Amino acid sequence: MTIDNMKAASFKDSTFEDWQGKAKASLKGKPIKSLYTTTYEDITLKPLYTKDDLPDELAEALPGTPDYIRGIHPLGYNSEPWHIANRLFYKELPELKEKMHSALSKGQTAIAFDVKPDLFRDQGRLVEFLASFKNDYPLCLNAGMLQTPLLAALAIAGKEAGASIQASGFVAADPVAEASLNGGFPAEENAFFTEWAMVLKEADQQMPQLKTVLVNTVPYHESGANAVQELAAGMAAGVYLLQKLLDQGWELKKALSKIVFHFAIGSNFFMETAKLRAARILWSKSAEAFGAEPEDRKMIISAETSSFTKTIFDPYVNMLRAGNEAFAAVLGGIQYLHTGSFDEAAGTTSPFSERVARNTQLVLKSEAHLEKVADPAGGSWYIESLTRELAEKAWEKFLEIDDKGGIYETLKSGWLQEQIAKTAEGRELDIFKRKKSIIGTNVYANLSEDVSEPQVQKRKNEYMGGSLADSMNMIVSEDSLLNRFEKVEQSFAPLHSKRLAQPYEKLRFRANVLEKKGLRPQVGLICLDQLKKHKPRADFISGLLSAGGIHAKRSEEIKTIEEALHFIKTSGVGQFVICGDQSAYTAFGPELALKISKEYDVKLYLAGIPDDNESEWEAAGIQEFLHIRGNAYQSLSSMLQEMEAGINAKA
Repeated sequence: MTIDNMKAASFKDSTFEDWQGKAKASLKGKPIKSLYTTTYEDITLKPLYTKDDLPDELAEALPGTPDYIRGIHPLGYNSEPWHIANRLFYKELPELKEKMHSALSKGQTAIAFDVKPDLFRDQGRLVEFLASFKNDYPLCLNAGMLQTPLLAALAIAGKEAGASIQASGFVAADPVAEASLNGGFPAEENAFFTEWAMVLKEADQQMPQLKTVLVNTVPYHESGANAVQELAAGMAAGVYLLQKLLDQGWELKKALSKIVFHFAIGSNFFMETAKLRAARILWSKSAEAFGAEPEDRKMIISAETSSFTKTIFDPYVNMLRAGNEAFAAVLGGIQYLHTGSFDEAAGTTSPFSERVARNTQLVLKSEAHLEKVADPAGGSWYIESLTRELAEKAWEKFLEIDDKGGIYETLKSGWLQEQIAKTAEGRELDIFKRKKSIIGTNVYANLSEDVSEPQVQKRKNEYMGGSLADSMNMIVSEDSLLNRFEKVEQSFAPLHSKRLAQPYEKLRFRANVLEKKGLRPQVGLICLDQLKKHKPRADFISGLLSAGGIHAKRSEEIKTIEEALHFIKTSGVGQFVICGDQSAYTAFGPELALKISKEYDVKLYLAGIPDDNESEWEAAGIQEFLHIRGNAYQSLSSMLQEMEAGINAKA
């Protein structure tokens, strides 16, 4: 072939039907639909997406134009980079001050920290701390139930630092999210919002650039909700809070300018990217229904990497999880981002883990160059299609919430909690059966780890009401604000934040307790015949046991019943799993199990499912079959319970 012919050559266009033909040949008779998967959002994912999957209404959308699917700025992060807003953890205010100045000098670009009552023990130092940042950095603070005193301290800090100081960013609260976790508002609904709207109005007069209304979807996410439920609850909460401000006489444009949305970003990379893109569409449509102008329908998004997906054991894997989630958030088009430290799940952080968390975003900015591209997810037929499906399903769910009286009514009735609980149960069952892997926890667990059970930090549902002016007067007069905090009483069942790995972590801690009491948690593996025959199932069982903190004690190659009985007699273990291939099971398996059951009072399991003779095995004394489709969590919990009963009997 000549050079000219090579230049003129082209590849033949391939169609979706061509791909289907190749796929069918590879599947050897299985249907194409065997490659399809269904998500927790009830969205069917295809193995291949083409240009035909690109929705027509999205094909010509541009960044910075309604409905803002591709971002709220025409040039994306080129004109407005996202802010690195990692929340800093601290015990005392001096520690926070030192850590914050250090973080800002090393790449952090927003002021973010946990807002807790201890901040107000030394009100003078708090004001001094807030004043020290002047106009250099935006604030990124979810103030929660402590919004009023924090706004008061910030207003005084601005006055003391000079008239030129104008706080930017947000010091915001979501009363609905707080109510979902506390079981109700701290006061009668209308009275509470009358007071809250007044506080926000006072804050706007003194700090007009500061946003003060948060729509926080994290409680729904951390309770196990899927992306559709998160989006629907978020939109319903946004509409509810917007309407409350309008009812208090706020102008629509002003009310919209005060709102920030906050999302947790989970482990399903493409789903989370599409979630943020769909959120902007939904909010634009919602604001349009109120009569808002296009410029006022932009959604400001703050995000954080999910704590729901993080683990206490094998914590360094959390770096990968957080990196994946941060990447998805940036592709989705956020304005503020908190990247969690890898040891946060254990209730602590270190300078090293905080540095890694901060550098995760710096790598995305400076080395992955994500701040150089407008709408980096644009043009992906998969993400575009997923965005449309999420938006459509979330809108339907939002309308369902609206028909039931809105977000707060569905919380009071318990309907929303029930909807989320169903999804959470599905997620939990999948990790119990290990259909979904949590590396280092329910698969590939490392039993050499020495991890202490962290103390459970109880959520403080303390609230301080009153006007902003009253709080400012108390700070100036040095009266203690702490005396005004009140506990919120429950009026409905609240949501409960959790982590997906917690059930397995509890198993590991139960195993640790046994070890401390002098009983090594272990199960004997009766390995039948040659290594190559029993190894696959023995390895599977060893991996399964490790997820519960249980050690596997393997026998040598067992070829006779007598050898098996000797292993049981000398092992010092009370539970055993018979491991071998089907030929060994057929040869003398049930006979072996029957002999063991007659001579020893032990609990017997079988690795795998035998061929058509389960009843024979059960009659011989096998109490459970351990296999890839079984409920691993249930089996491990039962084994530990047996060990706990044994050690309690000895005591």
